Amino acid sequence: MEFTLLPRTNTQKNHRFAHFSINSTPTFTRPEAVHHTKSGFYYIGKNSANIEKLVKIFKRGYASEMIENAKSELKRCLLQEKNNIPEIIFCETKFDLAAIRNFRNFLNSHSSLSSIPFVLDASNLAQTELELHKKAKLSDEILFLQETAEEKLVVKTKFLKKIKSRTLDLEAKPEPEKNGVSPFSVYQLLKRGFDIFLSLSLLLLVSPIFLLIALAINLESKGPVFYISKRAGRGYRIFNFYKFRTMYVGADKNIDEFSHLNQYNAQTGIGPLFFKIDNDPRITKVGSFLRKSSLDELPQLINVLLGDMSLVGNRPLPLYEAATLTTDDWAARFMAPAGITGLWQIKKRGHKDMSVEERINLDIVYAKRNNFMYDLWIIANTPYALIQKSNA
Repeated sequence: MEFTLLPRTNTQKNHRFAHFSINSTPTFTRPEAVHHTKSGFYYIGKNSANIEKLVKIFKRGYASEMIENAKSELKRCLLQEKNNIPEIIFCETKFDLAAIRNFRNFLNSHSSLSSIPFVLDASNLAQTELELHKKAKLSDEILFLQETAEEKLVVKTKFLKKIKSRTLDLEAKPEPEKNGVSPFSVYQLLKRGFDIFLSLSLLLLVSPIFLLIALAINLESKGPVFYISKRAGRGYRIFNFYKFRTMYVGADKNIDEFSHLNQYNAQTGIGPLFFKIDNDPRITKVGSFLRKSSLDELPQLINVLLGDMSLVGNRPLPLYEAATLTTDDWAARFMAPAGITGLWQIKKRGHKDMSVEERINLDIVYAKRNNFMYDLWIIANTPYALIQKSNA
């Protein structure tokens, strides 16, 4: 199997682009015939190793050396049949943030292009530069293309396409009511306003409790007061998640040692993976009290105030758990906002017999029917679930 590289077009001297496709017998096609073949990927940059890898995975695609050239070619694709639009766009991070931001704005300005996952390749980036790109949030994903396994890249592409399409469906405005107000926008406004008001009020109210808990944690064991980890929320967006530290420092690094105690049974390494231990031996005495009383969750009010989470939603997942939920069957749970409390918490929290499927299905149920009154009902029922028998 070889791939063909079409020569640069002569009609537009400033537009350097190439079209790749796998054939049993290499053939060269006229540039004007490019648009009659569905494109699998679009790559912006010069890394030939990346392009070869993408051709092997997607079988066909386009590549442009510069962002401006990519814009021109994508505009031309829009004028042709829809099957010319790529499945996914990859871009090297050698371009400055302003150029990448401009390109993202270009994609968002076209309805057909805004649904295409936009991925940055972080190869050869220094850690400080990588952090800048993460903070800028200009892409749907940042990855090291050469280090990402082909199978994982295929799954990631499918997942990002689903996330993008469903997110756009959620953001699409429904037909206005008689008063001209969109029900969806009203719900979003009410939810965010309620989140800000209540989280700020509670933070001020419980600030003395924060100090007492911090003192108790420091007295029992050395280490930071807060446990901060990366979590995946709505649309698989990653953010820093805050909790009071309830375990000894470094306890999250020896998960394998306690895998046989996992409350979610039948883990085969295939499919969804959750990890919870009833009466976890890594938990401190103060941590056990904080978990049973749910006081360890209080710092998440900071996440709510920052907009990373909502008071009600699906729990944001550790990245190793979220990575196992990229299939069509489970991705729907990421359509709902991340939340402190939610449907499965009031239904099954602390129950040893809860299966992985049952927990995810409850998340999906909430994602499909969430509304402001439903949120209020969950909040009203949350106090009954706060005091639990288990410290899982």
